[in-house]
Amino acid sequence: MSLPDVDLVVFDLAGTTVEDGGEVPAAFTAALRQFDIAVTADRLRAVRGASKRQAVLDLVPPGADRAARAERVYAAFCEDLAARYAAGGVRAIAGAIDAFAWLRDRGIRIALTTGFDRALTGLLLDALGWAGGTADAVICGDEVPQGRPAPYLIFRAMERTRTIDVRRVATVGDTALDLRAGWHAGVRWNVGVLSGAHDRRTLEAAPHTQLLPSVAQLPDLWPAG
Repeated sequence: MSLPDVDLVVFDLAGTTVEDGGEVPAAFTAALRQFDIAVTADRLRAVRGASKRQAVLDLVPPGADRAARAERVYAAFCEDLAARYAAGGVRAIAGAIDAFAWLRDRGIRIALTTGFDRALTGLLLDALGWAGGTADAVICGDEVPQGRPAPYLIFRAMERTRTIDVRRVATVGDTALDLRAGWHAGVRWNVGVLSGAHDRRTLEAAPHTQLLPSVAQLPDLWPAG
């Protein structure tokens, strides 16, 4: 069975298809503290969904050695986050695998996008057991010219999956930056989920077509399928 209007669904990872237990902001805080940089919870929430390398650069105060300092902070962030995931385990959002299977059964391609770099993404996918073809494409933050809210992760996912019509694409994410990226890309379904970093009020203020409790409800968008 196929759905007539959907060719590709582009999913975010942490908070959307992978459980977010606060590891990312905790790793940011720990890495920044290591270099005597203090940030508020509000500032951390504002960069959720962004390229992690760019987020670190944005959080490091201006100075002559800002870029080099940001690279050191970023390396510490990656090391800390990998340790947190290794210690606590990595789990899929409840219903994510079923949603993937539902889409697959209907001939819809799946892409995963993330602000993580390729090395950290590989660790996540290996831990989840998703490295062997769960998705048709995986696009990382270090593989596009600019991360969210720019639309390039989505466009690269379309390129990798040979999807040519943005009106036949859905995007799913848990942050305002995810939704802004979907809006900038012009996708037909720009779906926010309440399973991750940002609450309903924050997502309602961002451009979107639907808000869902989690990715598990995604098939409800196409009940005829």
